[in-house]
Amino acid sequence: MNEVVGFVALVIPAMVPFVLAAQGTILSGRAGVFNVSQEGVMVLGASVGFLASFTLGGNTVGLLVAAAAGGLVGLVLALASTALRMDQFVVGLALYFATLGLASLLYRVIVGVTLEPPLIALLETYPIPLLSDIPVVGEVLFDQDLVVYFAFALSFGLWWFMYRTAAGLRFRAVGENPKAADSLGINVFRTRVWATVAGSALVAMGGAYLPMVYTGTFTEGMVAGRGWLVIALAFLGGWRPHYVVAGAAFFAGMDVLALRAQVADIAIPHQFVMMLPYFATLIVMIFAFRWARQPGFLGNNYDRESRLTG
Repeated sequence: MNEVVGFVALVIPAMVPFVLAAQGTILSGRAGVFNVSQEGVMVLGASVGFLASFTLGGNTVGLLVAAAAGGLVGLVLALASTALRMDQFVVGLALYFATLGLASLLYRVIVGVTLEPPLIALLETYPIPLLSDIPVVGEVLFDQDLVVYFAFALSFGLWWFMYRTAAGLRFRAVGENPKAADSLGINVFRTRVWATVAGSALVAMGGAYLPMVYTGTFTEGMVAGRGWLVIALAFLGGWRPHYVVAGAAFFAGMDVLALRAQVADIAIPHQFVMMLPYFATLIVMIFAFRWARQPGFLGNNYDRESRLTG
């Protein structure tokens, strides 16, 4: 029983980077903008979030600065795809490489090369009164840091917005059929811009969470492919906020399982253990693509003047 509780206690915070980045991907995708720069934006968020926390003090500041940096990247993608009608996939890949290099550059400029990397304080946990006193369940679910609570509240809020409000219906219409949405007076351009900016900000926050809960410092490989898994997670969850949470639990569980296998010193090659999350993702995606449905206009640009896609 203790093993199960310990495993779940590790999975909950491990879900947060996946949940935040996947919800950000869904937010822009539901507006029709397919962002593929998640890996680079998460690395940039981890770098900027750590540097802001280290130099300015406070993880809250770090998260906000990381979100702002991610939002700027999202603004570039949004303007390139809406105003300039450039290929979203090509722009996304360019931003991936740009953010990856910028993250490393900022760290080297501000911190430099040191024998011992600087450290920041890890996020504190805040038990919810009464709920945290529930045996077993309380200590696992209701004794977490504030970002965990935010990630799950955000998931519920996005689900409510998209499927329980008229504004959410109009928002989803932009990603399904922008021509019809435009004819109803919905501003397709503005919707795509704010959704992409907000979505990219969430992706960066997912990256910033990593040094604040695990290592206390920034390393270039700490995102470890989570950004690419997030794209698979969006498809796996059918671009629905509530299904993404379940998918994030699966990916986080595989991550924790791989780490525990390493700690247990099992006679299995290290490379094989690290491959497990990606191999499991491949297997799941083979079956998921059979039923997963994506927004009808995902990845296409909308030209209001000619009503053509690009």
